[in-house]
Amino acid sequence: MKITVINGTEKCGVTWRLKEIFLESFREKAEITEYYLPKDCPAFCTGCTSCFLKGEDTCKDAAFVQKIAASLREAELIVMTSPAYVFHATGAMKAMLDHFGYLWIPHRPAPEMFGKRAVIITQCLGAGAKTTADDIKHSLSWWGISEIKVFTEKLMGNIFWDELTEKKRCSLTRKIKRLSEKMAGIDYGKPAHVSALTRIKFLFVRIMQTKLYKENPAYYDAKYWKEQGWLGKERPWKYMAHLSK
Repeated sequence: MKITVINGTEKCGVTWRLKEIFLESFREKAEITEYYLPKDCPAFCTGCTSCFLKGEDTCKDAAFVQKIAASLREAELIVMTSPAYVFHATGAMKAMLDHFGYLWIPHRPAPEMFGKRAVIITQCLGAGAKTTADDIKHSLSWWGISEIKVFTEKLMGNIFWDELTEKKRCSLTRKIKRLSEKMAGIDYGKPAHVSALTRIKFLFVRIMQTKLYKENPAYYDAKYWKEQGWLGKERPWKYMAHLSK
C-alpha cells in the first residue's frame, strides 16, 4: 500500500514524534512518501483563479502542487500533521490547502478521493488542537474523503518531547499506537465508506453543475463533470468500488 504524509512544519517536535510512532505499524508493508511544509510547497496561493478557470496545471506553483497532488491520488492512506499555532493549523499547511481549492466537490474533485482514508495528527499545549484538526478536516471532507480519524492531545506541561514527564510520553505513545494498530488492521484493498453527507454534497453540486453545463458547455468545472459522467448516472464512489474488484 501507499501512504502520503503531509507535515505541516519542518520542525521535528512532538507532532513529528507522534507521526513517527504512528507510522511504525506501516513501515514494513507500506511505501511512505512524505512532504514537509513549507519546503515542499513554499509559495502562497494568490487567488488568481487560474486553476478554476483554466486548469490546475496553469497554476504558477503547479510544479510543487501537482507533485503533491499525484501522491495524494495514489495513496490509500493520507496522514496530515500540524501542531496548533494560535488555535489553528500552521500557515504553511493552510497555504498548501489553499492550492487545492480546485479539488473541492463544487469544482473538480478527484474520483479517487472518495474511497480514501485519512488521519490527522495534532497537539497543543493546552487548547487549540480540535480547531487545528478542523482546519484540515474541512478540506479533506470537501475533497470527498469521508473516513477521517483525528488524533488530538493536550501536553499540559511542556512543548518539547524530551522534557515531558515520562508518564505523559507513555500516555501519548500508547494512544497513538492504539490508533496506528487500528488503522493498520484495515483492508485497504476495499474503498472507504462514503458517508451520506458526502453523497448529499455531491448530489447538490451535481444540480448546480448540470445547470452550468447547459448554460455554457465550455465552462471548465461543468465540462469536467460531464466528462466524468457525473451529470448522468456515474458516481465517484461507484468508480472506487469498481477498482476494488
